[in-house]
Amino acid sequence: MRTSRIARTIAHRLAILAYIVAALFPLYWLLKVSVTPNELLYSEGVRMWPSRTTFEHFSFVITHSAFPTFFKNSLIVAGCTALVVTVLASLSGYALSRFNFRAKYWIVALMLLTQMFPLVMLVAPIFKMLSPLGLTNSLTGLVIVYSAFNVPFATFLMQSFFDGIPKDLEEAAMIDGATQFVAFRQIILPLTLPGIAATLGFVFTAAWSELLFALMLISGNDSATFPVGLLSFVSKFSVNFGQMMAAGVLALIPACLFFLLIQRYLVQGLTAGAVKG
Repeated sequence: MRTSRIARTIAHRLAILAYIVAALFPLYWLLKVSVTPNELLYSEGVRMWPSRTTFEHFSFVITHSAFPTFFKNSLIVAGCTALVVTVLASLSGYALSRFNFRAKYWIVALMLLTQMFPLVMLVAPIFKMLSPLGLTNSLTGLVIVYSAFNVPFATFLMQSFFDGIPKDLEEAAMIDGATQFVAFRQIILPLTLPGIAATLGFVFTAAWSELLFALMLISGNDSATFPVGLLSFVSKFSVNFGQMMAAGVLALIPACLFFLLIQRYLVQGLTAGAVKG
């Protein structure tokens, strides 16, 4: 039995290791191509690491391309979207968790319905709606669109966290003289920090990497985000893989830093809302 247990443990560890390698290998290859000189990309064939490395791709992307503008636009759009969605989702999730009101279930059904349509179906109607308002080719328009699509899921995510917090805490605070809003702000919100972190991480990642609406609603480099900007490294007859991969590596930095900042709460947040009680 001990031998069988050891074999299962080794198999389990090997399976985890294989998964980690499979997950990280594309990132490793991204870094490898980004530091490979252009003349070696094809001449050396498939190698685990180039015989010579260079940072000229990074230098070109930072100093001779519009990538800093794309980078800034993505930070603005993703940051504003994450903030707006988290605030709205916290308020609406709390309302769905704590209050019973007329048409509550119809509102929930309508929010679920918005998640059932393919995004490609909605590009033309959304463009038609935003165009008269002057919100096409605008970061504000992207924030509005991203917020509209992320609020329903984020609301259900936050509701699951509020459902796991006993109502007795609010009732005790209101007995002591606190209003419902004060109890929500001073007692409930601090207890849902893991949920807020999980929601922030989900929404930030979704807005940071979104391409479809950014491509369809933005027509100029001044308002383009980095997923759209990556397409600028693709010309009619060739693809500059070195510069594209260097831009991809740089684009990973904000997301990594963001998750590093919230990682204290993120693991708790991803699991705490999955169970009730």
